[in-house]
Amino acid sequence: MTEHVEWSEPETAAAPASAAVTPADAADAARLVAFGLQPKLGPARDQEYADLLRRYREDPSFGRLADAVATGLGLVVLEVSPRAGMAVTAAEDSVFAVRMSDYARRTSADSGDRFLHGLAHLAVAALAFPRPEDLADDGYIGRVTVNGVDAFVRQACRRLEERAEEHGENTDPATDTPGLEAAWRIWARRSATGATKDARRLAGSTTGIVAKAVAFLTDSGFLLRTGDESGGTYRTTARYQLQVRDMAGSAAMAALLELGVVPVTDGKATLLPAEETDDLELLADAGLPFHS
Repeated sequence: MTEHVEWSEPETAAAPASAAVTPADAADAARLVAFGLQPKLGPARDQEYADLLRRYREDPSFGRLADAVATGLGLVVLEVSPRAGMAVTAAEDSVFAVRMSDYARRTSADSGDRFLHGLAHLAVAALAFPRPEDLADDGYIGRVTVNGVDAFVRQACRRLEERAEEHGENTDPATDTPGLEAAWRIWARRSATGATKDARRLAGSTTGIVAKAVAFLTDSGFLLRTGDESGGTYRTTARYQLQVRDMAGSAAMAALLELGVVPVTDGKATLLPAEETDDLELLADAGLPFHS
């Protein structure tokens, strides 16, 4: 005798209820990303910004939505916090990416000066955060001055010149072949200040180039101007720390730090003996926060 067993479909567990994304949610997420693209605006100065940040941190689904909006715009979210707001940086293929060639055009620099502008940005970053622990410490504030950055690069130039002489390399290439010159040769030959007839600093001098770099970083919300001493004094922001932290692994920045040009906390620079290292050549178009 065969017993008939009646089968029935097993009961499926009810899926966890999740609210569908609404157009209003998408608009709020995009609004938060838009706040992140205004680097000078902090959440403490805008209640809507602060509310959206809180929602991002407390509502995972909204956070994922905002991240997706940023990704779609070619942005990388570095941090979302009360101290930095929604800190984003542009990926290389993003419409928001700033390239050294574009920056040089903005500063009216000729193509031969692009590398010098990149080197200035690289030096500001290295001077502001000279040690790994400075980048790791959220409470650390770096300080730089225009004259201090120029002195920092010139000391690195002297160190590189010593290395070249030790290895018997040509330290005085033809002046009409700048493309064959190393970075330190170009910077060392350029006047530190220069002056117009009315005593204004020349834009093409090395301090003029540094001044343009820090002005750009200030406009971008990475630095804050704190005074006029030493050509202009500046302190770093949380956004700049995140930006440099994201780019700290670049070979060019590591090479500059390995030269032993160690800054002190007042924005000046001092030269300490460096250990013997190889591969100290600075890379072209490696200035922060640009893409090559």
